[in-house]
Amino acid sequence: MENTNSVISFALNFIIFAVTTVLIILYFRKDGKWCPQRARNAFKYFTVQSNALCALTALLMMLFPDAEWTYYLKIIGTSGVTVTMLTVLLFLGPTYGYQHMFKGSDLFMHLITPLMAIVSLCVFERAGISLEMAFIGMIPVALYAPLYYYKIFRAPEGKRWDDFYGFNRNGKWPVSYLLMHLGAAVICIGLYLLLNISA
Repeated sequence: MENTNSVISFALNFIIFAVTTVLIILYFRKDGKWCPQRARNAFKYFTVQSNALCALTALLMMLFPDAEWTYYLKIIGTSGVTVTMLTVLLFLGPTYGYQHMFKGSDLFMHLITPLMAIVSLCVFERAGISLEMAFIGMIPVALYAPLYYYKIFRAPEGKRWDDFYGFNRNGKWPVSYLLMHLGAAVICIGLYLLLNISA
């Protein structure tokens, strides 16, 4: 059983890493030419950042499946893409339309990859975790939120981002900031419960 879990874990992590790597490479291409600016623009989105992190942790899980630090990194990566998936399902989808959220590469980054990460971690790599350590899963949101704030409010003119997530719509940035962190905390608790089932 343990060997089967290892094989399935490796397969899922390989798919996560391979698909995400291909999609990121495609971000560097435009009209058949190399275009770093397109990739730079793509990486301002939490979706791309969280999926890139998840792909990296998937690679590390393939290379060092028995290392405790790899397990913790996989929790961080999985939490990040879970935030992405639930934000799309609960906020961006109803706001902008699900047909736009689940087409092309977004189908993988918004849904398929997060689900594979959750299944691989919580079913085939599960080893238990303390409640305190479970909250390391908040790191992606805790790092991205100040960056987003700076880029839409404080960055010099010409270097600012549009409020593409709509978190400051009607001046509700403080509410959005709080809800994103609370949501990330809830995800951490959910992963904690899943990772400690018969662990």
